Amino acid sequence: MKPLKNTVDKTPWWLIAAIIIALVLLWNMVADEDYQRIASTLSKGLLTTLGVTFSAFILASLIGLLIALAGFSRYRVLREFSRFYVEIFRGIPVLVLLFYIAFVGAPEMVKFYNWLLQWPIEAGWLETARTRDFTLLWRAIQALSISYSAFIAEVFRAGIQEVGKGQIEAAQALGLSSWQRFRLIILPQAMRKILPPLGNDLVAMIKDSALVSVLGVQDITQLGKVFSASSFQFFETYNVVAFMYLVLTLSLSLLIRAFEAHLRRNDHH
Repeated sequence: MKPLKNTVDKTPWWLIAAIIIALVLLWNMVADEDYQRIASTLSKGLLTTLGVTFSAFILASLIGLLIALAGFSRYRVLREFSRFYVEIFRGIPVLVLLFYIAFVGAPEMVKFYNWLLQWPIEAGWLETARTRDFTLLWRAIQALSISYSAFIAEVFRAGIQEVGKGQIEAAQALGLSSWQRFRLIILPQAMRKILPPLGNDLVAMIKDSALVSVLGVQDITQLGKVFSASSFQFFETYNVVAFMYLVLTLSLSLLIRAFEAHLRRNDHH
């Protein structure tokens, strides 16, 4: 008699539960006038949330890649700077960095700009910069970029280290320059390892983008705070806020999982 094979239940019950909750909230937003009014108000902050997230993520990825490459430099000063940058900014909470960039960094940058371009400003060619010219929205994007670039730099570093040294040495033997080796050999292979954790960082950044509401940026969370304070409909308002963030994060998480499964299938082939 053949032994029975162990069957594993692969039904994603967590996803089914999440979909049920989402459908209940969605039905409330369709059928209830209060929910409709709240959803209409908060939807105005959706573009701001997405704009802040994707702008900061692109900038953080560029900075993180440069910091990771500096960590592989033959110059010790660049390697030390890379390690310093990563350890310092990974150790500072995002909220603290938001306040620091908004109320310390921005004024100091304006002072530096005015000092650096003092003569053209005095000659009337340029205008004197003011702190208020540096909007709170861009201060928030800069803070998120700096904070996440330290984590993304580590993702890039780990992906680059996965590339076999033999392939790099073979590229050197063929006479490829450092840039050609990076563009043609290292980056294409590293990206297969890098993209899934980068996607996870993007999901995390969508959630952390809610922190920009402390600066008064009109994102989903800030509009929810203002609406609930004026209408006293805290339960309904924060249900809609949670629903919007869940739709964004779960949708992106499912896309990332599908992409990871696609990569695994390709690796097996």
